[in-house]
Formats: sequence, C-alpha cells, structure tokens
Amino acid sequence: MQDYRKLRVWERAHRLTLMVYRETAGFPETERYGVTSQLRRSAASVPANIAEGSGRSTARDFARFLDIAMGSAKEVDYHLLLSRDLGYLTPETHAALERDLHETSRMLTSFTNKVRATS
Repeated sequence: MQDYRKLRVWERAHRLTLMVYRETAGFPETERYGVTSQLRRSAASVPANIAEGSGRSTARDFARFLDIAMGSAKEVDYHLLLSRDLGYLTPETHAALERDLHETSRMLTSFTNKVRATS
C-alpha cells in the first residue's frame, strides 16, 4: 500500500521503541528474560505491525494490523507501569515514556480511523 517509513505514526512508534530499549538497558540482569524482554518485544511490535500492515493489499487488512499494533501499545502501557512499580523506572522516566506512548496511541487511533474510512 505505502512506504511505512513515511508514516508519522510509524516514526513516532519507532522513536518510542528506541527509548524503551535505552531505558531497559539499565534493568537488572535477572530481568533479561522477564520484564525487559516483554517490554522490548511489545514496544517493537507496535512499529513492526504498522510496517507489516502497510505492505498488505487492502485497507481492511492494513486496519487489522493497526489494531494489533494498538493491542501491543496497551501491553507496553502495562509493562511500563510494572517496571515503575518494581522500581526499575523512576516516576519521571515512567511519566515521559507514558506521555510518548499515549501520543503514539492517539496518532494510531486517528490513522486507523482514516484507513478504515478508505475501505
């Protein structure tokens, strides 16, 4: 359908993923296969599903992948909260990541609605 790298929502989601990777680098080694892995995986799933959906042949298929991306964003939200409550993220860092995640989610909702309107 289109080049995902030109989508503002993909750029925002990619930037969030990079921030998550940077912040989780300082998590305890004991969490390598726990919350670190889960948070990174769910964060990377958001832009990955936008990219995968953009390669589909119909708007309906694209919208389905955007829905999956939104589900991953909700998973990121929980893992950020868990990381804060475990003391792995400071309240300030958590708040900054949460703001970026909510802005990404808002953009994703708006974009999904536009894609659905074309199907």
